[in-house]
Amino acid sequence: KLQDVPLLPSLDYEKLKKDLITGSDRLKALLLQALRWRLTTSYPGEQRDTIMQAYISNDLLDCHSNCQRSVLQLLYSKSEVVRQYMARLINAFASLIEGRAYLSQNPTLLQMLEDRLKAEDKDSLTWENVLGALQKFSLRRALQSAMIKDGLIFWLVDVLIDPDCLSDYNLEYCAALLMNLCLRSAGKKICASIPNHMLRVLSGLLDHENPKIQSYVNGALYSILAIPSVREEAKEMGMEEILRCFMKERNEETVRQIEFVIKQLNSEEPFNDSVVSEDDEEEEYEEEDSDILEPDLDKDEVLLPQMGELSGEKLLTTEYLGIMTHTPKTKKKQFAGVHQSIDEPLQRPVTPGSHRTAYLMPENGINACHNRDEKLQSPPSGPSSICGGSQSSISDFCISPSSRTAAFTWLQMYYADIFLRALLTLSLSSSSEFALAFTSKPKIPRTPDGQSTSPRKGEVPAIAPQFSQSEPQQTSHPSSSGSSTRSRHSKWKMSS
Repeated sequence: KLQDVPLLPSLDYEKLKKDLITGSDRLKALLLQALRWRLTTSYPGEQRDTIMQAYISNDLLDCHSNCQRSVLQLLYSKSEVVRQYMARLINAFASLIEGRAYLSQNPTLLQMLEDRLKAEDKDSLTWENVLGALQKFSLRRALQSAMIKDGLIFWLVDVLIDPDCLSDYNLEYCAALLMNLCLRSAGKKICASIPNHMLRVLSGLLDHENPKIQSYVNGALYSILAIPSVREEAKEMGMEEILRCFMKERNEETVRQIEFVIKQLNSEEPFNDSVVSEDDEEEEYEEEDSDILEPDLDKDEVLLPQMGELSGEKLLTTEYLGIMTHTPKTKKKQFAGVHQSIDEPLQRPVTPGSHRTAYLMPENGINACHNRDEKLQSPPSGPSSICGGSQSSISDFCISPSSRTAAFTWLQMYYADIFLRALLTLSLSSSSEFALAFTSKPKIPRTPDGQSTSPRKGEVPAIAPQFSQSEPQQTSHPSSSGSSTRSRHSKWKMSS
């Protein structure tokens, strides 16, 4: 059953960005947290789309700014908390199709994220969120190419040598990122330059208990074994025996995946270096993927509000309330996913979050996924302002443009009525009344019988616009059904 979903109050983004750049480290962290919560706790559909569109249209992260001091520079903050919360917000942006497209427009952001990935501790939440953002970036073809060119495959292989040092999240995202890069012809060539090292790292992950990691490893193996030199190296190290060993005590799906890898291993087909990978001639990958806001984005919050300190939505709507700057945007038509057999290897990039129950579906009002009181909420309620017979919107001034147009039209009719009534009265009155009518000030038109100066029953009285003295109220809009998630049929069936 569809329920009314409110559009959240608009914000003063100029003030927000100014405080994100010049404010104290604590204020910066609180603002980054509140902006992320506004996105992650929103309802999928019109509410979330409108929030994302407002962030993008106001260039919240300064992706189009050439200034040295920009919001993105918070990735280099001396405060570990600020760096972490900036990485969390970027990861949230990258989780949505439009967010990835927005972030990809900044030519330096990818390099900044790669720098942080190599500089941060691997057990930190900053590192985890930077990795998550990069993995989601690998769904975009241009960013894939840039990561391959930057040598990220070499770095990933070195990190995966010791998987025990990585959390389950980090290991899963590293394996998924590596597989996505290996799907490209350029990525396969990189792997062919280090075949032994690459094969040993991947075979070391085959026995991992996480079935998703197994799928990503199988996908990477199938992809790089398309190169004859890698196949020869794999045969010399007894890869077929290793694969058959791992087929024992595995589920039917994983067994079929390994069978396809073995078939690729024994293939005699040459690698056509001149053929452009088919993904270079298709739509961007994210057209085949869903918007994913994973629960991990908000886990283990290290920033807690002090007594009496504003945070979350209360901070935004108290200190940064703005006039209407956003309008609902119709999302472009989603492209259908590429239909593939579940028994065959992955031929399209994936992100681990797309195989999880990612949407936090709100129940009984606004969603509360955090143990906090900063849930999305309307501003303090007061007497509703009635303009043109409808409740006023937070995003409008008291009289909306349509109401002002209606009022203007009514005034025209009103004065036309005055004129017609004056003519009617003149035709029935004496010449003295004629003189009296046009030498005195205009009066409210009389009724035809001349007995009353008030409008007849059924006529609209002349009412001046009533301006509300209370705080603006949110309008409710039917929840959008446009947030439909599409099933992606990939050649590996990913476990939920």
